[in-house]
Amino acid sequence: MPAGDALELAHPQCQAWVNGTEGGFYHLGNALLSLGYMGGSGPFGALYIFSFLLLAFLCQALGGWASGCGTGTLAWGVLQVALCVLQLVHVLLRLWWEVVDACGNCVLSLDEEEAYALEGTTPIDRLSFLLSGRIRVSMEGQFLHYIFPFQFLDSPEWESLRSTEEGSFQVTLTAETDCRYVSWQRPKLQALLGQDRYLARLFSVMLGSDIADKLYSLNQRLYVKSGIRLDIRLPGMHHALASSEERDSEQDQDGVQDPDPTHQPDPMRSPLPDDSSNHDEGSSQPLGHTPSGTLPPHSQRGRAPLAPTDTPEL
Repeated sequence: MPAGDALELAHPQCQAWVNGTEGGFYHLGNALLSLGYMGGSGPFGALYIFSFLLLAFLCQALGGWASGCGTGTLAWGVLQVALCVLQLVHVLLRLWWEVVDACGNCVLSLDEEEAYALEGTTPIDRLSFLLSGRIRVSMEGQFLHYIFPFQFLDSPEWESLRSTEEGSFQVTLTAETDCRYVSWQRPKLQALLGQDRYLARLFSVMLGSDIADKLYSLNQRLYVKSGIRLDIRLPGMHHALASSEERDSEQDQDGVQDPDPTHQPDPMRSPLPDDSSNHDEGSSQPLGHTPSGTLPPHSQRGRAPLAPTDTPEL
C-alpha cells in the first residue's frame, strides 16, 4: 500500500462539524495577530509588530491552557511569547545604546551650589537630562522655579534656537543639592535625530512636555499687574527679543527722539492740543506724528509683536 494512501486512511474522517465556536482567547489572539502584521519598518514598526505578536501568542497560550487538552498549543504559545519578548528587548537596547553613545557613555555631576549655566555667559551648545538632585533657576538674582529629576535642564534653550544659530542662557542654573545628569552635545544629538525619525519624535514629545511643565511652575509664581509674566526662555521669545532690539537700534539711528527729553506731557490733560501749542508745534512736526515717549513701545511699531518684548520687572 502506498504511503500516501496509508496516511489518508489513518487520518480520521470529519463526520460532522462542531456546532460550538472556539473560545474567546482564540479569536482575540488571531485578531491581535492580524493587527500585528500591519506594522511598518524601522524601530517603531518593530516595536509595534512584536508588541501585538506578544499579546496574540499570549492569548493563544491562555486558550490552550483553558481548554485542558491543548498542551501543544500552550507550549508553542509560551515559546513564541518568549521570542517576542527577546525581540522587544533587543530593539529597545539598540535604541538605548544609540542615545547613550551620543552622550559619551558618561554621567556628569554637580556639587551643591555649583552653577550649570550662567546668565548671559554660558553658550547654548548642549542638552542635559537630570537624573538626581534639584536645580534652582534664577534670573537677575530672582528665583523662577526648580528643576527636578527626570526633567531636562535646558529644554527651552534647545527649542529657542535653530540648528544653525548660536545664543547664550537667559537664566542661571545652580545646583540646590548634589546632582547627577547626562548631557548631549548639540551637533552630535542633532545628527542622531536627523538619522532616526523615531528618536526625533520621541525627543520632540519629551521636550514639549518638559517646557509645558516649566511654564506651569513659572506661571504659578510670577504675576504682575498687567497679567502673567511669560518665561523668556520659551521658543520664539529669543527671536522676538532680538527683533525688538534691532528695531530699537534702527529708530535710534534714524534720529527719532523727543526734541526736549525733559518735557513730559501731563497725563491728566486732554490728548488734543490747544490752538497755541498747535501753531507752535505744527511747523516742526507733521500732522499725526506723536513724540516718542508718549505712547508705549508696542504702539509705536508698525505691527504687533509675535511675543511680549517688554517684560516687567519682578
